[in-house]
Amino acid sequence: MSLESAPIASATLLDLLELEQIDRDLHRSVVLFDEPFSLYGGQVAAQALYAAGRAVPPGRLPHSLHCYYLRGGSAARPVLFRVDRDRDGRSYSARRVTALQDGEVIFTMSASFATPRRDADHEVEPMPDIAAPELLPEWEFERMWSMQARVPPQRTRSTPWPSRFWARSAIELPDSPLVHACVLTYLSDTSSGLVDVPGGAQWAGSTLDHTVWFHRPARLDEWVLVDLLPRTVAGGRGLYTGTVRRADGATVATLAQESLFREPPPGRPLPKI
Repeated sequence: MSLESAPIASATLLDLLELEQIDRDLHRSVVLFDEPFSLYGGQVAAQALYAAGRAVPPGRLPHSLHCYYLRGGSAARPVLFRVDRDRDGRSYSARRVTALQDGEVIFTMSASFATPRRDADHEVEPMPDIAAPELLPEWEFERMWSMQARVPPQRTRSTPWPSRFWARSAIELPDSPLVHACVLTYLSDTSSGLVDVPGGAQWAGSTLDHTVWFHRPARLDEWVLVDLLPRTVAGGRGLYTGTVRRADGATVATLAQESLFREPPPGRPLPKI
């Protein structure tokens, strides 16, 4: 797909992941949206991981990523992704990705890749007792391309955003572990406003940093359970952690995210969640 503006309804998740290679380790996003929306953090993180994954030896898969969101981005302008090859060891590869827009750094990521190996495999916590996605009503992801979701009753948690839900890609994905890891990364940034704070502080609409650890492979065009837990709000920042599990109960990934929390300015309410 060439660099062009596209109607939101016509784009797919695979379109968003497509990157134009400008030079060795330099890539550019190709799908733009002529809409007054900021760039979704999960999109730039997924694209950055995809760019990093193109620069590792064959067979090495993501096992962790750590990102910082430094400036807001625009979905209507291209993003450049510059990859630095920090190290290649016998089993692990380290890469850094810098995302730039209009000459400014908007995002950075450190990602590590490893050669898969057979070793101990053990789950500490059992799968939650939860209804299968086929038995639950559909929930619409706002501005989440090609994603489906099902939300069970939130029985024990009072949050302004679903803290537990099933999700999957609505389109078939290729047999590429990197693509599935990128789709999981795209999904992992969906609930920044999870923490509900009494007394006036609200989610300010900005993610500060985000981490994902990948434990096991999974197909993201099959149902996975996202289970998020608010942890704390302090110093103007709110933190939640979470897990992503396959339907068989195996933990696919663990994540943590920190976002801005602020008192609403006089006469100017903060974004609604």
